[in-house]
Amino acid sequence: MTGVQTLTVATGEGGQRLDRWFRRQFPHIPQGRIEKMCRKGEIRIDGARAKPATRVEEGQAIRIPPLPDTDAPEAPAKPRISDADAQMMRAAVIYRDDHIIALNKPAGLPTQGGSGHTRHVDGLAEALIFDAADKPRLVHRLDKDTSGVLLLARSRQAAQALTEAFRAKSTRKIYWAATAGVPSPRMGTIKTGLVKAPGRGAGGEGEKMLTIPLDQVDATDGAKRAVTDYATLSALGTRTAWVALVPVTGRTHQLRAHMAALGNPVVGDGKYGGSGQENLGDGWGAQLGGEISRKLHLHARSIAMVHPVTGARLMITAPLPPHMQKTWDAMEWRPADVPVDPFEDEE
Repeated sequence: MTGVQTLTVATGEGGQRLDRWFRRQFPHIPQGRIEKMCRKGEIRIDGARAKPATRVEEGQAIRIPPLPDTDAPEAPAKPRISDADAQMMRAAVIYRDDHIIALNKPAGLPTQGGSGHTRHVDGLAEALIFDAADKPRLVHRLDKDTSGVLLLARSRQAAQALTEAFRAKSTRKIYWAATAGVPSPRMGTIKTGLVKAPGRGAGGEGEKMLTIPLDQVDATDGAKRAVTDYATLSALGTRTAWVALVPVTGRTHQLRAHMAALGNPVVGDGKYGGSGQENLGDGWGAQLGGEISRKLHLHARSIAMVHPVTGARLMITAPLPPHMQKTWDAMEWRPADVPVDPFEDEE
């Protein structure tokens, strides 16, 4: 065992999470041990308790408690990523340079662990190291059942810049969805509060958001303002529509909850538009029947952004997942027939 140490955050190491900084200094210490030492107050920054996610800054003094020697028996190795999963992750790459990677995330694959999910993008990102020193870092997330563009940063510099870009809303994300019925009006903006429904399970496995009027947000504990722009791109009578969505704010389940609130839930969304909901449109909920998939029909189609390092304008587009492409083919909806950004074309 080592004794208590005090290390100084060196030049170029600032801005990263404490746990990541710690693992770089002591790669033999597992993540769970780091989190436990933080909870017990054994790891401190400038004398103060800190969480694993606390950002360290250059020149700060980090207290390091006694640690096992590097030649001590190691904890069991993490399960190796299977060849099939590694191939799946690499096949999902739709853009890659020295600084960022963009995936077309498959529907059904969680972005991060939690609620019993042991197989997720963050855990499988080891397959995307390529020529870099470390695995790429997540900078935003998509719901498990939502497919489409997901960005990962290949360096701390890119991660910081992308995180700030999402926070400052300087990226533009457009989603495509198939909805139950046709929105009326066919284009508009949805503004509500969103608050987590109570009693949805200790692990969050039943998490669901409720919409409330904007004037109730300040008086409702945990509620946040949520804004979504939508535009109908095509429709099949009154049964279903192809809708483009832009999340002006980025709340949990925002697009799904907002479309349900409009009376046009996303096709396949059992949580917000299943048979338990009353008479949405003509009463058939968010299932189209026939050979149309019962999977969620929500896809992060594109991200327009400034490159975090080069400053170049970048537009990344993700093809539809197989279950949505089958629906689009059945409806004779063709991506080439609609504008890349229907909201800009209207301005």
